[in-house]
Amino acid sequence: MAIFKSGNPTLTEKIFDNSLTAQANAQGIMSVRGTLNKFGFLMLMVIGGAFYTWHAYASGQPQTTTTLMMVGIFGGLIAAIGIMFKPMWAGYIAPAYGILEGLFIGGISAIINDMFAKSYPNLVLQAVGLTFGVALAMFLLYSFRIIKVTDKLRSIIFTATLGIAIFYGLTLILSLFNVNMPFMSITNGGMLGIGISLFVVAVAAMNLLLDFDMIERGAEQGAPKFMEWYGAFGLLVTIVWLYIEILKLLSRFASNRN
Repeated sequence: MAIFKSGNPTLTEKIFDNSLTAQANAQGIMSVRGTLNKFGFLMLMVIGGAFYTWHAYASGQPQTTTTLMMVGIFGGLIAAIGIMFKPMWAGYIAPAYGILEGLFIGGISAIINDMFAKSYPNLVLQAVGLTFGVALAMFLLYSFRIIKVTDKLRSIIFTATLGIAIFYGLTLILSLFNVNMPFMSITNGGMLGIGISLFVVAVAAMNLLLDFDMIERGAEQGAPKFMEWYGAFGLLVTIVWLYIEILKLLSRFASNRN
């Protein structure tokens, strides 16, 4: 099947290829609209989880908030791995993944919002608005073919995404040995840190193009119905990444004001 790689590791050609079995005839065919509808449902799960953790922090329960965030991080990782290995289970696991991601997002958002409440009020609200604004812009650019997803573009975005993953991985490993990079802190408003954030936000946004392309191709090639849930899950992964990077970028701008 002529479906090419997405920069998003959850939306790969191999998984879509493996999904083209007799189940497509038994369960129905994947559609773009169905995928977007399911993505909307997953977003409601994220919002619900985020509200719960935000409320816990606002109620003066920092330990509970930290616990919920840890559950969200590790639980979300386990759920994501499970979905990647068993795409047909996505309809059952993806809603749980959405709630778990919401727990983490709600906690980190509440903490950052409180941290910059005076210097940059409504920071989180602006991050949410920018995230959906960027996502909508990329969807329109893709839908009207203003930006065409070519093999060369796929390769560039995939390579950039892999480079970011390696860089973040090395940063994490070094931090375990108490070797920290000051410019990576969200409280560092230096030009290097801001520049890195802008680059990562741009790459995350471009990954949305590849996700839209992968979902559309899956629908055109007749992937089974359960792949709508998988496509919605993959799109959510990119949206969450984009939001976190925009939140970090705005935090660095806020730090620069102090």
